[in-house]
Amino acid sequence: MTAKTVPVDSFDLVIFGGTGDLALRKLLPGLLRRYADGQIPQDSRIIGVARDRQNGAEYRARIGEALEKITEAEPLLRARLPAFLQLLDYRPLDATREEGWEEFGELLKTTGPDRIRVFYLSTSPNLFVDLCSRLRDAGLNTGNARVVVEKPIGRDSASAAAINDAVGAAFAEHQTFRIDHYLGKETVQNLLALRFANILFEPLWNAGRIDHVQITVAETVGLEKRAGYYDSSGALRDMVQNHLLQLLCMVAMEPPATLQADALRDEKLKVLRSLKPITATEVSHVTVRGQYRAGASGGAAVPGYLDELGRPDSRTETFVAIKAEVANWRWAGAPFYLRTGKRLPERVSEIVVAFRPVPHSIFDASAGPAQPNRLVLRLQPDEGVKLWLMIKDPGPGGLRMKYVPLDMSFAEAFGVHQPEAYERLLMDVVRGNQSLFMRRDEVEAAWAWIDPILEAWEQLPEAPKPYTAGSWGPNAAVALIERDGRTWHEDTGT
Repeated sequence: MTAKTVPVDSFDLVIFGGTGDLALRKLLPGLLRRYADGQIPQDSRIIGVARDRQNGAEYRARIGEALEKITEAEPLLRARLPAFLQLLDYRPLDATREEGWEEFGELLKTTGPDRIRVFYLSTSPNLFVDLCSRLRDAGLNTGNARVVVEKPIGRDSASAAAINDAVGAAFAEHQTFRIDHYLGKETVQNLLALRFANILFEPLWNAGRIDHVQITVAETVGLEKRAGYYDSSGALRDMVQNHLLQLLCMVAMEPPATLQADALRDEKLKVLRSLKPITATEVSHVTVRGQYRAGASGGAAVPGYLDELGRPDSRTETFVAIKAEVANWRWAGAPFYLRTGKRLPERVSEIVVAFRPVPHSIFDASAGPAQPNRLVLRLQPDEGVKLWLMIKDPGPGGLRMKYVPLDMSFAEAFGVHQPEAYERLLMDVVRGNQSLFMRRDEVEAAWAWIDPILEAWEQLPEAPKPYTAGSWGPNAAVALIERDGRTWHEDTGT
């Protein structure tokens, strides 16, 4: 089976931060794949912008060297790389200075006013205001212009609103694409298909049949090169406010009238506004924050967070677990357990929908215990869906029950490369499709739920609970779910 590739219209894509980590690891490799698949026209332009003083030829050589490393095992990509590099150009610019912006504007205007122009702000958020103002003053925010804003959008409600105001002063809401790459993952979109293209699940998709939902985003890495940003942010701002809450919305939302962008985002917004507030008196009971200590990861000894950071007094959390509740008719009584952290034993992102047990078992005790059904959607590393069921263990000698999964790995089922999240989302920006991007009111509603948790944590006298690197977080995270008579999901593969 082959995937159908639909080409997009010719475009100019400007990557502010074109020499940065995101551009080199995700954006440019993703664009190369889309080009190799025939989705990007040859007359498109990709222009890197940064403060580094270099010319277009030097930039192409630098990017070519970086991309060669990822194409070693992929002959098609390697063959298409030289032609792809011809799409690339570079301009040195400083968002805080006047020099060069007039010439940059003239460069973009050479392709005419109807050209699709995408401005990707892969920079520190403190440059968003200057960049958008410069683009507006240069007259580059008109017609088919779009701006892509990376997270984090603020540190709290007030700063998020300030950023949104600044971006909104230059670009209309329909031109603004707030990106959360988790929404571009194949499994997240398959959740829409499972729920709304099959009659099987939707009648059961409520607290009457679902006991609870677990959402886990686990990382094995530590700080890497993000120490300055991460210590001022922490796991709640970095992961929960955007990634985990967006996944929660996709699980919990009502069926939208259509797949149009605002229809989807209207339903997600209702979920965010239905989240039960976590008050200062409840925060110690329904949230856990942790910080990793020295341990082992991937079979090697690793230092603790404070040692990596070089600051012995940091209270920044590297792990969060939360019991969240959606206070509406569909979900009242079925909690959502959220969990994310660094230096955990596996790199895994998954959604587990745990159904209620059968009300009465007709089987003898000798048949074994009847386990409740579970629907597991794996976002990474191996995207796919498992539905855990009870079946009879084959063979004579009586009826014995066995708990097994119906397993669909996307790579095995379809036998084709599944586009990574950034590949899909970049093409959606070019098309002007905002379905998988956050609207302003979504961002602000998410912060409105997060802010009281941050404020309550600030008042707590104790530091984040320690956990050993390579473990699943503090013991308190286990207690958080087990005091409700539940356990965190572990996929044994049996």
